[in-house]
Amino acid sequence: MKRAFLALFMGVSTALCFAQRSETELRTWDFSRDGESWKQVRVPHDWAISGPFDKKWDLQTVAIEQNGETEATEKSGRSGSLPWIGEGHYKTTINIAEPIGFVELVFDGAMSEPVVSINGKKAGEWKYGYNAFRVDTSKFVHPGANEVRVDLSNIEESSRWYPGGGIYRPVKLVTTPKARLDRWGLFFRTLRATGEEAAVAVDATVKGAAGNDWRAKVVLVDNDGTEQCLYNNALSQDGGVHATARILKPRMWSPEEPNLYTLRTLLYNKDGQVVDEISQRVGIRTVAVSKEKGFQLNGVSRKLKGVCLHHDLGPLGAAVNRAALIRQVRILKDMGCDAIRTSHNMPSTMQMEIYDSLGMMVMAESFDMWVHPKCKNGYARFFKEWGDRDIENLVLNHRNHPSIVMWSIGNEIYEQWMTEGVQMATHMQDLIHQLDPTRPVTQGMDRPDDATNSGFMQAMDIPGFNYRVKKYDEKFPILPQGFVLGSETASTVSSRGVYKFPAEVKSQVMYPDGQCSGYDTEFCSWSNLPDDDFFIQDERPWTIGQFVWTGFDYLGEPTPYDEYWPSRSSYFGICDLAGLPKDRFWLYRSKWNETEHTIHLLPHWTWTDRKGEVTPVYCYTDYPSAELFVNGKSQGRHTKDTTAKENLKVGEISALNVSLDRYRLRWNDVRYEPGELRVVVYDENGQKAGEQTIRTAGKPSKLQLDADRIELRADGDDMAFVTVSLTDSKGTLIPDADDQLTFSVSGAARYEAACNGDATSLEVFTDPTMKLFKGQLVVVVRASEVPGTATLTVTDPQRKLTKKLQIVVK
Repeated sequence: MKRAFLALFMGVSTALCFAQRSETELRTWDFSRDGESWKQVRVPHDWAISGPFDKKWDLQTVAIEQNGETEATEKSGRSGSLPWIGEGHYKTTINIAEPIGFVELVFDGAMSEPVVSINGKKAGEWKYGYNAFRVDTSKFVHPGANEVRVDLSNIEESSRWYPGGGIYRPVKLVTTPKARLDRWGLFFRTLRATGEEAAVAVDATVKGAAGNDWRAKVVLVDNDGTEQCLYNNALSQDGGVHATARILKPRMWSPEEPNLYTLRTLLYNKDGQVVDEISQRVGIRTVAVSKEKGFQLNGVSRKLKGVCLHHDLGPLGAAVNRAALIRQVRILKDMGCDAIRTSHNMPSTMQMEIYDSLGMMVMAESFDMWVHPKCKNGYARFFKEWGDRDIENLVLNHRNHPSIVMWSIGNEIYEQWMTEGVQMATHMQDLIHQLDPTRPVTQGMDRPDDATNSGFMQAMDIPGFNYRVKKYDEKFPILPQGFVLGSETASTVSSRGVYKFPAEVKSQVMYPDGQCSGYDTEFCSWSNLPDDDFFIQDERPWTIGQFVWTGFDYLGEPTPYDEYWPSRSSYFGICDLAGLPKDRFWLYRSKWNETEHTIHLLPHWTWTDRKGEVTPVYCYTDYPSAELFVNGKSQGRHTKDTTAKENLKVGEISALNVSLDRYRLRWNDVRYEPGELRVVVYDENGQKAGEQTIRTAGKPSKLQLDADRIELRADGDDMAFVTVSLTDSKGTLIPDADDQLTFSVSGAARYEAACNGDATSLEVFTDPTMKLFKGQLVVVVRASEVPGTATLTVTDPQRKLTKKLQIVVK
């Protein structure tokens, strides 16, 4: 009995000796701006987010071609007015055990132009700050402690928006035996699938395994733990794995049911010992586009209800964070959104893992420019030499994510009118097809006349229109694909809680306070209102969906206030920079959310200077009709005008000018009276289906704290987002409050940042004080690595109000 136990123990010990793969996230680094004074930081890290805001940072005097400008003017907030320009330096120590096999550093992104050195010797570099890259450090390390240093450089006029600065995405140290599996060489894909059966294929690349004595095994595991072996054999003649298999009763991935499997790939030596193993979350699903059936997911035609997202996370800056990304997705899914375009750059791996697990289709984008620069020192400096390498890294890093349904090779590329541009587009599309034949390729084109005259648009798998909805009907007949995607739409501008009178449809309008109207009636010279895009998607069966610019406000590009200081962030978002929904959120929700009803009134009903003044009232709802009451007096019962058509106007680039009464219920002649505003909605049969009431606020009397979560993981990264509102005694928001608040966090968490969504605020996010904007702001709390209880305390010194919130960290 003792002999048998000893043999078993020795077998396990030997196997573990060979199963040496280790993937360790490097979180703790020393950071310096000058290479002399250092401080400890936690990666992901954005060195610029703590400010201060100042117009001198990257002050650009340019003409923005995409906006139709021909004369250069001062653009003070174009790249966020934060100190991201200059050098940054990071160093850390890694410990390498003997025997040394293969040692690799995997960077998910570093802004920008990272140079990686090991023990004082250059080991690798990359140019594009948005892309993942790998550095083979095997020949630079030695047993024991090794210094890793990363030097970064951001130069002026290299970005059209806020890029951030630093190692803003995770870094992993990967150690394996010399004979190993290549994670980027693993490719799982669905060949075809129904609810009854799926055919899948898997390829795996093995490196450092010379000879014929190696074997691999590939196993697919569902969430119940049921395993199915896809491959269990010797390596193929090229030294890899190539297999196909049938999966009965597959659990398909979709936004509604994001089912995932675990793909385990194991490498064995001649003695049957596991030398290396990789686990990868994958999904079974199919993607297709065609003239006959449009865009299809799992064989079902559907129109994409998407938004564009920049990479920054508001008050967190560019530093990627899982909790912040999850919050974004949950907000968007509540709106009915099912797709995200990662504009205009490669997504992070963390993003893609979250989109896989929560169910969000993705257009994974690559570049904002090719050879012709949009800003003086942008990526165009590197495209000729690095473009293919960046495409390869994008696809190899992300092709196993089921959430990605298409690739994008560019955004509003200058070369779209050129023969050379067609050649470049075709080359990149072909390159992607070689690396991933399962997904179509697109890009966002903003010059439909040039792009169709040159053949640029016809060359793409999916023709993507950025705005120019007015051109859809004209260009569709000459597109051989037989369908059109709204790759970037709307660019409606608004500020949360701000309403301008009279409520009129206006283009490129500006006001002395640097804000835009929340009536959702203002857009830019090249863009349009949401109603136009709803209309074209409803009325043209050959459209396959849209990606709205943007889901959330972002740092930089403060159009229409590009020349207005202190404006330093966008107005395009459906939600503001703090993640608080603007009224427009409810307009999209009324159209996109097909599982829950929407009833939303605007504006607020607390006005000190509008008694007796005309104050239009809108209701965003999925119901067809409603009746409005002011203090019990009916203002009339209105029904949406579903017969409304486009009203084309000469001189407007994009707008269809569809009647706002098709998708909104509006009472334009209401005169303000303090008290109660109530709407009653009716269904298609004329039956009462619901109601909403808003009231005039009384005196400010309390702070209200609403957290997205009150239980956090003790990992040092998890976060809670706490909405702070100033209300009257009955809980009605004080909609014009701008009180200066202070914040403190005690216990097992710390204060991270605050944001009020005001695009003109110069208050530093990371300082523990901020003014309310239109009665609200958001405080971000970061968990510690030690379990316990944390307390957030919010104080309004002006009104002597204090509110506390307890958060459990475990």
